[in-house]
Amino acid sequence: MPIDPDTKNWTWVLERACPDCGFGSSAVDYDDIPDLIRADVERWNAVLRRDDVTLRPDDSTWSALEYAAHVRDAHRIFRTRLELVLTEDDPEFANWDQDATAVSENYNDQNPAAVAGELGDAARALAGDFAAVPPEKRHRTGRRSDGSNFSVESLAAYYIHDPIHHLWDVRG
Repeated sequence: MPIDPDTKNWTWVLERACPDCGFGSSAVDYDDIPDLIRADVERWNAVLRRDDVTLRPDDSTWSALEYAAHVRDAHRIFRTRLELVLTEDDPEFANWDQDATAVSENYNDQNPAAVAGELGDAARALAGDFAAVPPEKRHRTGRRSDGSNFSVESLAAYYIHDPIHHLWDVRG
C-alpha cells in the first residue's frame, strides 16, 4: 500500500538544525561529508539485518527496508547531480519522485542483503566523488525545477541530512 507522498521542501535544512533528528547540515564542514557518508553504511547494514525490516510501524510510515532502499537511491541520484554540476554549466536536475519510485521499484519486496550491498556501494562511490571535488570547483551550481539552487557545497550539505535523518526515522 502506498504511503502519502512527502511534499515538503526540505531545503530549510541548509539554514537550521532539523527539529526531528537534530542534525544541523549548516554546521558541517564540506570535507567531513565523505566520512559521514561512509560512517552510516555500517549503521544501515545493522538496520537491514533486523527481523522486522519489512514491518511498517503504521500506515503512513515506510518500513526500515523502504527507507534503506530510498537512501540507496538518494546516493545514486545525488551522485548523478554532482556529476552534472561538475560537467555542465548550471544544469537543471531531473525531477525525482521518491514516493513513486518506492512503489514502482517495490522497495518493501527487495532483498535486504542486496539493498545493504547496493547502499554501501552507492554510498562509498558518492563519498569518493564528493572527496575528489577540489575546493576551486565547489562553487559550481545546479538547480531543481522548483527553482532551488545549489552549489557543490550546499548540494552536499542538503544531501547529507537525508541518510542521517532516515537512520533516525528507523532509530538506526
